[in-house]
Amino acid sequence: MATQFTQARIIASFTFCISGLLPASASHAKPLPLWEIGAGLAAVNLPDYRGSDEADTYLLPIPYVVYRGEFIKADRNGVRSTLFENDRLEASLSINGTPPVKSRSNTARRGMADLKPTFEVGPTLNVHLWRSPSEKMALDFRAPVRTSITAQSSPKQIGWLFSPNLNLDLRDVGRAPGWNMGLVAGALFSNRAYNAHFYSVAPSEATATRPAYSASGGYAGAQITLTISRRFPHYWIGGFVRGDTVAGAVFDDSPLVRKRGAVSAGVALIRIFSESSTMVDFPE
Repeated sequence: MATQFTQARIIASFTFCISGLLPASASHAKPLPLWEIGAGLAAVNLPDYRGSDEADTYLLPIPYVVYRGEFIKADRNGVRSTLFENDRLEASLSINGTPPVKSRSNTARRGMADLKPTFEVGPTLNVHLWRSPSEKMALDFRAPVRTSITAQSSPKQIGWLFSPNLNLDLRDVGRAPGWNMGLVAGALFSNRAYNAHFYSVAPSEATATRPAYSASGGYAGAQITLTISRRFPHYWIGGFVRGDTVAGAVFDDSPLVRKRGAVSAGVALIRIFSESSTMVDFPE
């Protein structure tokens, strides 16, 4: 049975993964509740961190909160504040993060300081590249830039990330009305301080099999994520498969990188308990 700490870590991980599972964005506006609240169960398999060769599968409870406000939104694209928007461009404030890792539970990091959870925030520029005539397909370019801050009693800014990506959304996939699919692919870039947080090894932490290492900034690998979901009147179901590689990353020779490629996946079933009586036009 997972410890309370591990449960918290996996719940946090799936919270960030699930942003790619929520109903597809971008194309056809329809009246939807201003807010929805629910809860459910998720089964998810995740590596401890990018480049780790250790992963676990868990069945855990998860929260479900969607808010479709004019200026603040919380949906499949994360929690964000829209700064401006038109037919081609949207600038928003996005939020993300990473879960903590208990180093005593990870062979590569054993004896090192634990990885603190991080909170990421910064602007995102979304460029609407293409919409199909039926408005059932949409292609966007997204360019989020975030600063990362540790979530602890004395927060510390640990660096910056840039993750440009292409996002393809498909609504009413094939002959299955109501099913939405998304495909997101892009490269990741992070500065020296951010990479040092995850991949550097201080001389005091070096061992015979884990030499001291100083990570540099630059290319940090790539990810591709496939999602599928459907919203029923009082339920929501979704799943994702994500391929992640750190091959060619500036830190791929770190002794903490034990596996350059990894696949993570998860499924979730959510019961929607309550929703707003106020309806708003929102892209489905």
